[in-house]
Amino acid sequence: MMGRTLDEVVAALPAERRERVDQRFLELKDEVEGLAELRRAAGKAQVDIAAALNIKQPSVSRIEKQADMYLSTLRNYVEAIGGRLDLIVRLPLRAPLRIENLGDVGAAREKRGRTSRAPAKRSPPVQAKRKSARRSSTAPSSMP
Repeated sequence: MMGRTLDEVVAALPAERRERVDQRFLELKDEVEGLAELRRAAGKAQVDIAAALNIKQPSVSRIEKQADMYLSTLRNYVEAIGGRLDLIVRLPLRAPLRIENLGDVGAAREKRGRTSRAPAKRSPPVQAKRKSARRSSTAPSSMP
């Protein structure tokens, strides 16, 4: 007796179950396991990314293997493959929120209409005048 193909197994499932399997397939089809798979999906080689980031190819390999990195590194990597990084926060009882300009102070100021990087003018700090304490040789010393 020959084994059944995957198509035969799926066809034998109840319609509702086949629908759930198809839906999950569509969800997983659009997911990638890591940066290397993302790069390959974009049709880029490590040397392409290295050139775009002005780093050497082994550094791209290290970035792709990192489990933890700065968001700026991830954003630069994604932009080097031709993409755009969106940061979405999902909170209970709220619609998803997209964070704009995380850590990008210049962009945040431009969005608010402030293009100058100079801080607002402040008055100079008030310094207390120090009286010069002159010790006389006849004054009692507080030091033992």
